Amino acid sequence: MSVKTTAISGGKDWWRGAVIYQIYPRSFQDSTGDGSGDLNGITGRLEHAASLGVDAIWLSPFFKSPMADMGYDVSDYCDVDPMFGTLADFDTLVDKAHRLGLKVIIDQVISHTSDQHPWFKESRVSRENPKADWYVWADPKPDGTAPNNWLSIFGGPGWEWDGVRRQYYMHNFLTSQPDLNFHNPDVQDAVLDTVKFWLERGVDGFRLDTVNFYFHDKHLRDNPPLDGSLKGGTADAPDTNPYGMQHHLHDKTQPENVAFLKRLRSLLDRYEARATVGEVGDGYRSLSTVAAYTTGGDKLNMCYTFDLLSPNFTADHIRNCVTAVETQCVDGWICWAFSNHDVMRHASRFTADGDDPARIAKLALTVLSTLRGSICLYQGEELGLFEADLAFEDLRDPYGIRFWPAFKGRDGCRTPMVWDAGMPFAGFSTVKPWLPVPPAHAAVAVDRQDKQAGSVLSHYRQMLKLRKAHGALIDGDIAFLATNQDLLAFTRTKGKDTFLFVFNLTRETVQFAVPSGLDGISAFAIPGFNPDFDGKVVSLAGMDAFCGKL
Repeated sequence: MSVKTTAISGGKDWWRGAVIYQIYPRSFQDSTGDGSGDLNGITGRLEHAASLGVDAIWLSPFFKSPMADMGYDVSDYCDVDPMFGTLADFDTLVDKAHRLGLKVIIDQVISHTSDQHPWFKESRVSRENPKADWYVWADPKPDGTAPNNWLSIFGGPGWEWDGVRRQYYMHNFLTSQPDLNFHNPDVQDAVLDTVKFWLERGVDGFRLDTVNFYFHDKHLRDNPPLDGSLKGGTADAPDTNPYGMQHHLHDKTQPENVAFLKRLRSLLDRYEARATVGEVGDGYRSLSTVAAYTTGGDKLNMCYTFDLLSPNFTADHIRNCVTAVETQCVDGWICWAFSNHDVMRHASRFTADGDDPARIAKLALTVLSTLRGSICLYQGEELGLFEADLAFEDLRDPYGIRFWPAFKGRDGCRTPMVWDAGMPFAGFSTVKPWLPVPPAHAAVAVDRQDKQAGSVLSHYRQMLKLRKAHGALIDGDIAFLATNQDLLAFTRTKGKDTFLFVFNLTRETVQFAVPSGLDGISAFAIPGFNPDFDGKVVSLAGMDAFCGKL
């Protein structure tokens, strides 16, 4: 594997059409022999990310934390947790990434903190102290029950009783993750100061965790039940979780959020070429929320939703999601992904009995990399990794432990990265890792695929190189073609360049007649796919792909 070191480039709009590689620090590379990944481990493996042809890396949280929710419970926004290293280690990582031509995006988890954060420790002391109103506190109902019916995504009520203040505090996730009160301008100022801290250290952007959760309804009104007509939308939680039974009108996605996002954008605009990508979990409203948060050029640069993070790998589903974005986000921008640290790996979600898993992995990347928008890849998907099947005693995710066995949580997609099939724990660590390394994962490690023609890893490198070579695939227009079959067909156009893509996401052979407006189109090779084409009709086997260039 050879990697050319380049100066960082791309201009202020580098994020538009960018390919972002998500790294889960605890599971990427252990450099200290304690069984957990760390910043120096990431630095030592950055050449791998660069070799894929990505534009940026996104680091999941590495801040100081009690690790009740694997770092998404922050106790100090401006320091590195010792399990990951030091601020100096982070600076070294950023410097090397930039020398390799990689932008660095970090998680900002600002809707809530850990209950061990100094802000919360002060806030809970009394109702009169300077930070008394920095979190969402409320009196109980006369019968002592919670202020309203809001639920926690991680199970149970969204309120926890505090005996010192004799009030409830709100938490959307664990009871140890109290929600900040963004209605207080001092909270907004403090949060923005933490963002500035990392901007000054040279980060290029922020992935904003639960970006639509910042504000709550001041009046603490109950959420109504979710109307049956709306249940076809994207779920915020698995069916086993009663959170999905509510219409979350009042505990998130409040109108005041827009003004705060403008403040955030104003801060980033003081620095050169910085960007934001927001995570929007908002059920059936997700795409309209993305539109509200990304249009106008004065809020977020882009958002991603959970729409494509479902088991639904069909032409209709993908076409409907993309069409909705193109219709609603007229001047906004989307970031598409099939996998991340919160969902089952898509190699498992999309693969049916009898499928070739490697072919499914290649096809999914080919679809993703030809859509209009930026794209996000999750570590290990370039190897075709599938969901690890873990025993209950191996679980570390509080979400999975709470809802076991109906829901197994998120640990199955967070197992360690596999580097060398012949080394203990596939080269991730010299000791037993914090999560198991499945033997079947080790069998497809980086060293096994690195020089192997036709491997999933090779396909990722070739496909991302193809995408980067053609502006039409980065930010060109997209237009779907009507078909009377279960086919995903669209064109990507920029200037004089037009590409036709046809994907057969079924298991049956189908034929596609090239429309008259695309007469003269020629087959354009996609690595790993070679459907029959006679100049007018494409014959695609099951799970096949075609590309033509006009």
